[in-house]
Amino acid sequence: MGLLVKVALAVAALVAASVAASIAFAGGAAPIGSGVLTVSTNLGYEGGAAAGTGMVVTPSGEILTNNHVIAGATRITVAVPGTGRRYAARVVGYDVSHDVAVLQLRDASNLKTVSAAKGVSLGEKVHAVGNAGGSGSLSTASGRITGIGKTITAGDEQGDSETLTGLLETNAGVIAGDSGGPLLDANARVVGMVTAASSGGGQAFGFADVAANDAYAIPIGRALRIASTIVSGKRSAAVHIGPTAFLGIQVASSEESSGALIVGVVSGGPAATAGLAEGDLITGVAGKTVASPEAVGAIVSTERPGTKIRVRYLDDLGTHTATVKLGAGPPR
Repeated sequence: MGLLVKVALAVAALVAASVAASIAFAGGAAPIGSGVLTVSTNLGYEGGAAAGTGMVVTPSGEILTNNHVIAGATRITVAVPGTGRRYAARVVGYDVSHDVAVLQLRDASNLKTVSAAKGVSLGEKVHAVGNAGGSGSLSTASGRITGIGKTITAGDEQGDSETLTGLLETNAGVIAGDSGGPLLDANARVVGMVTAASSGGGQAFGFADVAANDAYAIPIGRALRIASTIVSGKRSAAVHIGPTAFLGIQVASSEESSGALIVGVVSGGPAATAGLAEGDLITGVAGKTVASPEAVGAIVSTERPGTKIRVRYLDDLGTHTATVKLGAGPPR
């Protein structure tokens, strides 16, 4: 299948009947690029930054994008290309397994929104619009729909992977920065949200240096249904609502035993305050056994910031239990 590269794209706008009701696009085709925004994130705990795309879904600033565009972000800024308007954004919620997230812009009003198509056909001409290369401006890549109902598995350099199903495939040449942006039909209506691309040689999320020959998009109807669930505030095993609970540690596998080895601790963070330190081996969180580093994040993500949980760990002196008050951190 080639290298599946998650490419960060501009946010496209959603239109909701109400904040707690179902989301649907406004009627009437708009010019290409209308309702498409650029997304910039600061990854404070990783010491880096990222860029992507989003779609405006309500005039008051609800934005649809990929979850991987905002994962790990400690600050999110969204801009309307060509206008100089910039907004701080908060995360309303996200669905990691389907790679969908909804943002809310601060003090936004009267934004132009995108329009959704009713469907798309194999061979139909399409245009991908996004923040290609993280330039802060919009560009367009044209191609055709080359597949419908596709399943892909994508992973990153840390070894994490996820499988996405029912995707649209296109030969439009998307690159890094396009994730979260719209795939448009000939009438400038959104048929899908770009989420990944293939550039050959293994599997990874991240940035493609050159335009990919194969790109994949989440059908817009599915993305909107997930977004509607997020906006309604309905939490589930897949959907996370609001701020993300934060333990304040970096963990890795241990060569000697199962569990999660602490390899980094955020100074002044929840874990550090509770006495956890680099070199400790976590074996349980919130009453659940921890057999791998991934289990720590999965368990903590089900909790709410401010919740007190018990963490069981091993150090050179034996087994201990610490009570940790979770903070609020970046989305997963």
